[in-house]
Amino acid sequence: MIDFLVEAFDRHAHLYRVTLKLPRPSALQRLSLPVWIPGSYMVREFSRHLSKLRAQQGTRECRVEQLDKCSWQVHSEGAQALTVVYEVYAFDTSVRTAFLDAHRGFFNGTGLCLRVDGREAEPHRLRLGKLPAGWQVATAMPPTARRHEYVCADYDELVDHPVEMGDFWRGEFRVRGVPHEFVVAGAWPGFDGERLLADARRICETQISFWHGRGKPPLKRYVFMLNAVDEGYGGLEHRASTALICARRQLPRVGVAQAGDGYVTLLGLISHEYFHTWNVKRLKPRDFERIDFARENYTRLLWFFEGFTSYYDDLLLLRAGLIDAPRYLRLLAKTVSGVLATPGRRQQSVAESSFDAWVKYYRSDENTPNATISYYAKGALVALALDLSLRAGGRGSLDEVMRGLWSRSAGGPIDEADIAQ
Repeated sequence: MIDFLVEAFDRHAHLYRVTLKLPRPSALQRLSLPVWIPGSYMVREFSRHLSKLRAQQGTRECRVEQLDKCSWQVHSEGAQALTVVYEVYAFDTSVRTAFLDAHRGFFNGTGLCLRVDGREAEPHRLRLGKLPAGWQVATAMPPTARRHEYVCADYDELVDHPVEMGDFWRGEFRVRGVPHEFVVAGAWPGFDGERLLADARRICETQISFWHGRGKPPLKRYVFMLNAVDEGYGGLEHRASTALICARRQLPRVGVAQAGDGYVTLLGLISHEYFHTWNVKRLKPRDFERIDFARENYTRLLWFFEGFTSYYDDLLLLRAGLIDAPRYLRLLAKTVSGVLATPGRRQQSVAESSFDAWVKYYRSDENTPNATISYYAKGALVALALDLSLRAGGRGSLDEVMRGLWSRSAGGPIDEADIAQ
């Protein structure tokens, strides 16, 4: 088994120390760190934060040769286990990378865990060490009987379970027998956790009914990890969890009954990322059937996987009874107005926008509105137009299309031809 020990090595310097133990290494053992994280389509060069990499077998130091920006080759001898130690600087509060300070820790495996080339399909164990007294841990990673130890079936699973650590608020609920956990870091004392739990549960119940009727979802458990900050917004989906970030003022407050615009925006984010449990994590572009962590992975279908998810996020809030029809129409009108106010909608198709995400969507400049369109926003309007057309023509609805795709693909990869059919 490939073994990782991740330690909160120096919280004030924002440094994790990672120890990788590899049995039966190759004579020239290649290691690499991903350059991107699935769900966020830009090369982020995580290796820029890695330093002091060294390797040894027993007491013998092994020569380490860097091959390119994110790959190394270790010269080993014989079958004795190889130990690789390195440090990772972590001071990014986003949901995509890693963070560590005196009060909180968070990481995605793509930024901390080296890939052992050729051994990705083997089981991977992750252990956490040097955690301060009182720190809790939240992750959907499968635990062992030992405290702060987890085992995944392969590397892809290892890096698809983010880890939240610290002294955070924690709550739980069940939907169709599936335990759901919600943790919130950085909340104000007046934060209404019980309301957030109740509303999140209604979202989950509505979405599971959408996909499965009275059936059970393809989940053993699910974890929401929310980091509340002064300013920030975003989320990243994973197979059994999501990492979220919001401004503290968006959180519900005890004694405030009305759901303000900020809280509704947060509920929409929760709905969006949970919908991805089906649409992109299981139903996925056939181009993503095998992820290549070393380079861009292109698809022309983000307008479907992100755009259609954007259509349903607010619509399912309406169906869950968390917003009323007038508020839903205002949210929809905002999307329509945003697309119509963007000249780039006439220059770039949603398929081109999807394909160019790697170099355009996350790297906006003063000309971006003139040359591009968001596959989120315009994709949502494509979904709206298709749904209205199907309903007006008496041919069902987009709901049936989504469930049909799930059923026909057995919750697996699809392409544009499947969607068209």
